[in-house]
Amino acid sequence: MGEKIKTILITQQDPGAEKNPYTELAKKYKLKIDYRPFIHVEGLESLEFRQQRVDPLEHSAVIFTSRNAVDHYFRLAKEMRLTIPETMKYFCMSEAIAYYLQKYIQFRKRKIFFGHSTFTELMESIKKHKGEKFLLPCSDILKPSIPEALEKDKIDYTKAIMYRTVCSDLSDLADVKYDMLVFFSPSDIESLFKNFPDFKQNTTRISVFGSTTAKAVEDAKLRIDVMAPNPKAPSMSMAIEQYILENK
Repeated sequence: MGEKIKTILITQQDPGAEKNPYTELAKKYKLKIDYRPFIHVEGLESLEFRQQRVDPLEHSAVIFTSRNAVDHYFRLAKEMRLTIPETMKYFCMSEAIAYYLQKYIQFRKRKIFFGHSTFTELMESIKKHKGEKFLLPCSDILKPSIPEALEKDKIDYTKAIMYRTVCSDLSDLADVKYDMLVFFSPSDIESLFKNFPDFKQNTTRISVFGSTTAKAVEDAKLRIDVMAPNPKAPSMSMAIEQYILENK
């Protein structure tokens, strides 16, 4: 591999905060780190959503696994002129998603439950409210483990696709080369080849987060140089730092 890492492309939105793990990494090792989402989300139009024959008002509780799900649930409700009752219960995958609800509802008056970051934790709250009829707003790409967990515990729920994951146009990156590309989902790999069908890895280092992303990289016959999480590095930034130190 030989060459030192000087430039890194993170295939996600710029986290924006002045102090984030990547800016610390950039300062420490004099790296140029750019951000560019390889995928983005597009909401379904209300007409398209209606074809699923799902009535959000026939449900007494909503399960939110992301901020995107929150945004598109309330967007479609507005477009379809639905008044969400104050009695609606909200089950959020994390505290951050629960607080994000304040953008749309008065927080104090509502029944809101949340896990700490995993769906398994949230399932504990959901199981305590088995009498509810749950709506699961989601993207066209949903982790199979979520419906599997709901079905295993015989939860009455309806999947409602409200937005889809789409490959971004990356044509402006055609002549830009990075020493390392960092991927977080199989859709990122799909976008890479949709934009650059003739992509050759050569000396480019590839970092991946999670086993499903790793499988997509291997299926595309690419080489994985950095894998996160790993026993020594629970986060992507730590895994990259580990790699830099090992390859000085």
